[in-house]
Order: sequence, then structure tokens, then C-alpha cells
Amino acid sequence: MAAVAEGSPSAASAAAAKAAVEYQAGVQKLVDLLSKLNPAAKEFVPSSVAAASPPKKALSADAPVFDYHSIGAGNGGAKDSATDAAFYTGNPQRKRGNGCINQGRRRSIDRARRADREDSIRRTVYVSELDHTVTEERLADIFATCGQVVDCRICGDPHSVLRFAFIEFSDEEGARTALNLGGTIFGFYPVRVLPSKTAILPVNPKFLPRTEDEKEMVMRTVYCTNIDKVVTQFDVKNFFEELCGEVSRLRLLGDNVHSTRIAFVEFVHAESAIMALNCSGMILCTLPVRVSPSKTPVKPRVNRVTSN
Repeated sequence: MAAVAEGSPSAASAAAAKAAVEYQAGVQKLVDLLSKLNPAAKEFVPSSVAAASPPKKALSADAPVFDYHSIGAGNGGAKDSATDAAFYTGNPQRKRGNGCINQGRRRSIDRARRADREDSIRRTVYVSELDHTVTEERLADIFATCGQVVDCRICGDPHSVLRFAFIEFSDEEGARTALNLGGTIFGFYPVRVLPSKTAILPVNPKFLPRTEDEKEMVMRTVYCTNIDKVVTQFDVKNFFEELCGEVSRLRLLGDNVHSTRIAFVEFVHAESAIMALNCSGMILCTLPVRVSPSKTPVKPRVNRVTSN
């Protein structure tokens, strides 16, 4: 009877069920064991792949999982990793944005300056063929009948009819009215009045003469423009001393932006400055130099105190 019981179908099925349970338990045990292994460990990377590229670092399979959304929410708001990365790595997009803002600000400043210059040109007239007896004060008084005069500059040889002037008004209406004065005799000659193509360069009030000595220095000083960039201070000094007289002080100015340079030349005697005005149009190196009376004295250079 015992033998019959062991070979019965019920005994066989019980044994099969027990074996299946043991198999499933073994498989689960193996899965639990493998889940604790690091798949990026050196032992699991083929030699061919390891030689081609070094393995990237990775968390182990049982490492805790971090949720950056929960971190952001805990700080009072939800942040994504791209935002955090951009912020903590110097924010290159933010830098580019600031660069664009600065560049845009510079462009707006340039446009404003250009607009101011164009507005000043529209309010300015050019007067030529001026008599040597006409002064800036007299000329400003005459054109004041057309509108409020902001600035008046006379240039050229004071003893020649080649003198010319620029007159700037407070509005465009004054400049348009001033054009009607063309042909009017000022002194001995009829003048020509045309719309100006340039604005009057403003003079820094800090450089204007304040004392009697500085006013006397201005009478001995001329302002020179259109000087070739290759000309040196020594060349300018020799040019005027050979033609006019002894130079007491000279300041040659210029930069890499403009194609020509300017100079302030102070002579020992006022007669030399008057003679220098006749040099306007003469060739200095390769360009005709333009000479006009200076409105400012040549300030002496201040020696800087060097600290050890």
C-alpha cells in the first residue's frame, strides 16, 4: 500500500509543486543578489569597451533617489535642473544677456549723440567772405535779429576776406531766417550765408581764460587743424618758427580714430600769432594746415608726483 501511495498522481503533483516553489525562491534570491551589484563596475565592463572609452561614474543600484522637484518645492518653489545648472555654473545665458544689454545701451547713446549733432547742424549757418573789421561780438549781434544766437565762431586770417564763421541758433527757424542775410554788406564786403555742413565744436568752459595773464596768452596762441598724423611736435615747431617767430609752448593732440591731428601753438610775441594766421592753407608735410585764433590758452602740463 505504501508503494502504491508513493506512485500515485497526487504524490507526484505535490512533489512538482514543492520543486516549483523552491525554484522560484532560488530565482528571487538570485535577483535580490544581482540587484545589489554595480553594473558599471570594472568587472562587468568588457575589455574592448573599457579600452575605447573610460566608464562613466554612476550610482549603485541600491543608492537613494533624489527628486530635485521636491528640493525646489521645499525652498519655496519648483526649479528644474537646467535652471539650477545655469545659475550655479556662471549662467552663460545671463552673461550673454548682459552683454546684449550693454551693447544696446551703447548703441542708444551713440544714436542720441548723432541725433544731437544733426540737430545742431540744422541750427547752424556758414558765413563766408567776412571783412577783417567784423568781430565775433558784432556778428552775433547782427544775426541775433534772426533768432537767439547760441554760439558764434570766426575762423581764418583776420586781415583777409577769406575769413568765415559758424553761427548756431537755438532753433531751426533762426537758422532759416539767417539765410536771408546773404548778400548783406558787413564792413566792406557782402557776405554769403549758407546752411552749415558741420556743427560747432563746443569749448570746455574750464579751458577758457580766467585771468588777465591767460587772456594775454590767448592773444599769442593759434589753433591748428588738418595736421598729418606723421607730423611730429618738432616738425610743427620748426614750421611756425621759420615762418612766424619763436614758439614758447606747443601742444600736439590726436588719436588713432581721427585721420588728422590738431595743435595749439603759443608764440613769444602776439605779432607772431598774427603772422601764423597767414600760414593757413600752407602745406605741412602732405596736407594744408588750417590756422585760426585760439579761444583757449595752452595749459602747462602738471608734473605728476611718482610714489616709490
